[in-house]
Amino acid sequence: MGKRIIQQRRGKGSPTYRAPPYKFKPSLEYKDQSGRVVNIVNDKMRNSPLAEVEYSDRSRGYLIAPEGIRVGDSIKNIVLPLSQVTEGMQISAIETYPNSGPKLCRTPGSFATMVSSGKKECIIQLPSKKKKKLNPNSRVMVGIPAGEGRREKPFVKAGKKWIVMHARGKLYPRTSGVAMNVVDHPFGGGYTGLGKHKTVSRHAPPGKKVGSISPRRTGKKK
Repeated sequence: MGKRIIQQRRGKGSPTYRAPPYKFKPSLEYKDQSGRVVNIVNDKMRNSPLAEVEYSDRSRGYLIAPEGIRVGDSIKNIVLPLSQVTEGMQISAIETYPNSGPKLCRTPGSFATMVSSGKKECIIQLPSKKKKKLNPNSRVMVGIPAGEGRREKPFVKAGKKWIVMHARGKLYPRTSGVAMNVVDHPFGGGYTGLGKHKTVSRHAPPGKKVGSISPRRTGKKK
């Protein structure tokens, strides 16, 4: 009888595949108030830094820090509804509907482009070149999230890479399936390749769901 593969163990939710708890759990949301940036903080669960904002009612919240923002800046001209964004402008941290909180384009360096604005709907173009219609009252952040190029810096040490992966509940180092024994993985035991087709049915048991699961098509393209 074989062993449980990584997909099965991850689904069980053991400590190896569980992100450790953190006391700092900021909630990203927009408020209908003016505010100013009081600090730039780091979040271990994100690649982009966060801007700590103090609002007019003395409450504090967090927003994704765009490029060029500094302590003391006002967010009045940074957070705007889609109806006030001009065409061709780069936007990020986009709400999918009013008061939903920032959902789209939150990673460093990613942004959407404003295509057209109307009274009933606004059209934006996402980084995938797909166009999306949104409510004009949905709020966005003007600019690009800071932290672009963070992943270009090499880790140099394997221990540093382990710390980053462990902080997000990822397994590291990762062994390929063909390098494993037969009891550890369906692709294991082969010296020259997989030894079998990697196309797997969607209705296969969890122990066999490796490779191309339920592909749209198989065979050579004509």
